[in-house]
Amino acid sequence: MQYKHIHKAIFLERPNRFIAHVMLDGKNETVHVKNTGRCKELLVQNATVYLEESDNPARKTKYDLIAVEKVVTDERTASQKTILINMDSQAPNKVAAEWIRENKTYFPKLTLLKPEFTLEDSRFDFYAEYEDNTACLHKSLIEVKGCTLEKDGVALFPDAPTLRGLKHVRELTALSKSGEYECMVLIIVQMKGCKYFTPNRETHPDFADALKEAKGTGVKIIAVECDVTPESLVADKEIEVRV
Repeated sequence: MQYKHIHKAIFLERPNRFIAHVMLDGKNETVHVKNTGRCKELLVQNATVYLEESDNPARKTKYDLIAVEKVVTDERTASQKTILINMDSQAPNKVAAEWIRENKTYFPKLTLLKPEFTLEDSRFDFYAEYEDNTACLHKSLIEVKGCTLEKDGVALFPDAPTLRGLKHVRELTALSKSGEYECMVLIIVQMKGCKYFTPNRETHPDFADALKEAKGTGVKIIAVECDVTPESLVADKEIEVRV
C-alpha cells in the first residue's frame, strides 16, 4: 500500500489517544494518530515521525501520523540502529488483502475474497475461497492483527490486553474444530528485521494460551514482516512463529 504527501516531523507529546503534537517545519502542529493503542515505546519525545497530509479541507487536523523511527540496541554488540515502524492501524488489513491475493502457497487459486465477513454473531477480517491443484474448493476465514511492538529483536502482539483479539482467536479455534472452514491468524509485522514473532504473554497470558491452543487445533498462525518506507508498507516474507 502507498501513501501520498509525506512529511518528516519531530514528536513532542500525545495528550490523548487520538492526537499528537509534533514539530513540523519549525511549527507546533496538532496531528491525528492513526493508532489508538498505547504505543508508549514508539512515541517518545523527539522521535522522528512521518505524517501523511490530507487533501480534505474539512478535517480538523491536516496530517495523520503513520510511522515512527525507533532506535534499537543489539544486546550482543551494544551497537544501535534505527528501524522504521509503520503504526497505521488501518494498514494491516490493506496489506493482508494484497498478500492473500498474491500468495499461492496458502491460496493456490483464489476465487473469492470478502472483507468484513459476518458469520452468525461473529465478524472476521476476511473470508476467502480458493481451489487447490485438484480443483477442490476450500473455505477460509482470516483474522488480521497488526504488530508494532518490538523487543530485543522479537515481534510481539498485543502491546496491551485485547479482549477482542482473544475472542477472535477462540472463535477461529471452535470453527477450525468443526472442520467446515480453514482458519488463519495473520500477523502483519509493521517493520522489518525481527528474528521471530511470539504472543506477548507478559501483557496478555490468556491471548498467548489461546493462540497456542488455536495452533494445536489446526489454525494457521502466520507472521509476515513488511518492507517499510515513509511512503509505503508492503508485505515481504514470513518469519518464524513461536507460540
